[in-house]
Amino acid sequence: MNVTLAVKQYVTKMIENSGPGMKVLLMDRETTSIVSVVYTQSEILQKEVYLFERIDSKNRDNMKHLKAICFLRPTKENVEQLIQELRRPKYSVYFIYFSNVISKSEIKALAEADEQEVVAEVQGRSWESSMLSRCTHGLTSVLLALKKCPMIRYQLSSDMAKRLGESVKQIITKEYELFDFRKTEVPPVLLILDRSDDAITPLLNQWTYQAMVHELLGLNNNRIDLSRVPGISKDLREVVLSADNDEFYANNLYLNFGEIGTNIKNLMEDFQKKKPKGQQKLESISDMKAFVENYPQFKKMSGTVSKHVTVVGELSRLVSERRLMEVSEVEQELACQNDHSSAQQKVRRLLQNPRVTELDAVRLVMLYALRYERHSSSILPALMDELSKRGVSERHRRMVKSVVEYGGKRVRGSDLITATDAVAITKQFFKGFSGVENVYTQHQPLLNDTLDQLIKGRLKDSQFPYLGASSLRDRPQDIIVFIIGGATFEEALSVYNLNRSSPGVRIVLGGSSIHNTNSFLEEVMSATGHSSDRPAGTGRHSNRN
Repeated sequence: MNVTLAVKQYVTKMIENSGPGMKVLLMDRETTSIVSVVYTQSEILQKEVYLFERIDSKNRDNMKHLKAICFLRPTKENVEQLIQELRRPKYSVYFIYFSNVISKSEIKALAEADEQEVVAEVQGRSWESSMLSRCTHGLTSVLLALKKCPMIRYQLSSDMAKRLGESVKQIITKEYELFDFRKTEVPPVLLILDRSDDAITPLLNQWTYQAMVHELLGLNNNRIDLSRVPGISKDLREVVLSADNDEFYANNLYLNFGEIGTNIKNLMEDFQKKKPKGQQKLESISDMKAFVENYPQFKKMSGTVSKHVTVVGELSRLVSERRLMEVSEVEQELACQNDHSSAQQKVRRLLQNPRVTELDAVRLVMLYALRYERHSSSILPALMDELSKRGVSERHRRMVKSVVEYGGKRVRGSDLITATDAVAITKQFFKGFSGVENVYTQHQPLLNDTLDQLIKGRLKDSQFPYLGASSLRDRPQDIIVFIIGGATFEEALSVYNLNRSSPGVRIVLGGSSIHNTNSFLEEVMSATGHSSDRPAGTGRHSNRN
């Protein structure tokens, strides 16, 4: 179940169906991001797509020699902009594709706007809207792309999970026959979860390469902004990290930071061995031919080395500057252990360290609040006073209360720490890693245990019921997980490991976003009503069963 490949195949089909000739790809903000993830610019140029435009751009030129392939989300804004486009067409012919189904009334409106008959094809089906339209669009798009009609299970403690499941089920059931889904003996399972059931995971520093990049630098559609790195060269101000086009990244994205340093060293040594000698003589045609053939590979490797050395160097600088190894050790203790006396002392000590950033200080207090909110000897008021003394902004201090409101014991459907966790943690401590790395990798997200129970057929119907009367008798083979409120790269690592350790099981993870700490805290403030800017597909989490 390769979602990236499925989307890439759909984009390829759109382009091929338009026939030969020069083309422009007309997109919106979100479909531009989708295409940029699945296709490199050089790949798409090879398919005669020579121009990339946004439907909302006001300064596009008339280019009647180009065919337009429109790839848009079926929003009211996009449909209206497309109507205006068709009334005054800038291209010779239009092939229109939506990322999900649209209503018959909107297709009719497009047809009426096409007075010059420039539309060659429209792809779209009728669909009833819902309150969670963005998440529904995303999920149904994936299911339709993969040709899966799943049995749906949802987190009972979350009313949002149930509503999303019902919305997806309504559309998928309606589209089942039209899209010729693969019929298998064991149907796939769509498991819908709520981020607020595990608010701890997105607050932790994560120590794999991919997760660290997103946490410390920000990873947006495979791109990293390095413009604020001290002394950065012009050609490295923005770099791309894509597992599809970067072998080193593909081989290292799930490795821990200690291993990355060693592998970077090996990469540099390998590069030095292959580097052309400065005094290389090109005395014959064969010498010239060999140089020309090897130069592109050398140049690509040079770019890869420069990119990863820069990224890892900046990560190392930030880890040292922010004292993140000390901070992370205490985070792991808060998340995984049950020693209140030790935890409060270590948190207090770090809050008094001026090298610990405001964000890291607040995260420590948030983790303490989630872990010990009902402890008889809780020192949360004293920790809040410590934040005030060190000048932490009111907005950041307010976030502590918001995190407990969002993901505290009152609203969680399960307990993040159980009586048996101490034994499990001890076993994990000695498994798979050696040396100091253990301290920073104790935590396992709640998703890991949930999926493990699902794979083994032990996930309780009382906590994760099925939508509808039927239930799965066999163990699932294909599992699609969607987390309302966003997933994390630590959870992606858990899914990666479960896929490797569970023969015959294929798991795909999705969510309304991929969080680092900053984006998660914005989600929390939005969901608890403390922000006017609510991310698409999310809302207040206080309405629960």
